[in-house]
Amino acid sequence: MNKVYGSARAALEGVLQDGHMIGVGGFGLCGIPEALIAAVRDLGVRNLTAISNNAGVDGFGLGILLATRQVKKMIASYVGENKEFERQYLAGELELEFTPQGTLAEKLRAGGSGIPAFFTRTGVGTLIAQGKEEREFDGQRYLMERSLVPDVSLVKAWKADKSGNLIYRKTARNFNPNVAMAGKVTVAEVEQLVETGELDPDNIHTPGIFVHRIVVNANPEKRIEQRTVRTK
Repeated sequence: MNKVYGSARAALEGVLQDGHMIGVGGFGLCGIPEALIAAVRDLGVRNLTAISNNAGVDGFGLGILLATRQVKKMIASYVGENKEFERQYLAGELELEFTPQGTLAEKLRAGGSGIPAFFTRTGVGTLIAQGKEEREFDGQRYLMERSLVPDVSLVKAWKADKSGNLIYRKTARNFNPNVAMAGKVTVAEVEQLVETGELDPDNIHTPGIFVHRIVVNANPEKRIEQRTVRTK
């Protein structure tokens, strides 16, 4: 089975549709699948529910899909760097499901593991608990959280082989492994592609069984979200 596609757009054609739930790897602008997000924009699909730790920034990352009004709902843990997100949300134009960061990671991991729901103490007694089942275990109250299974997951890796085994680089790993394993269809954007068998099995972070399509983006922009430098 050939998993390698010639462009990000080609890798998404035929699998991404209006109304889909998409999972997107990354943390801030670190480890985001830049080319795949741009391809989503270019395909023009609409009414998307986007699962991601954050909503990018104005004009980059998921921010470009907010600018084109292709996202109807965000499931995220942090959205504070995006003015257009703020505007749409306060105007009632965008739905938001706030999820604690650890809970979001576990919802994706559980989805990829075939676990439909789990209990956590995080959020008990807060707005997060509204409308959710609560249960007591060993004298403590817990919330039931449903897992997440995106229709399509978009992830960024440093290196892959042609079977889809992925290696992430340093902090760019972040949410990518959980997003990759949760998707019904997972598309990986990678900087380097090698032949199957060239990667040390002990160094593989995401096994190829979770990855359905691969596209090479050898020179991503890797924009810095907030640059802080020392004064002279």
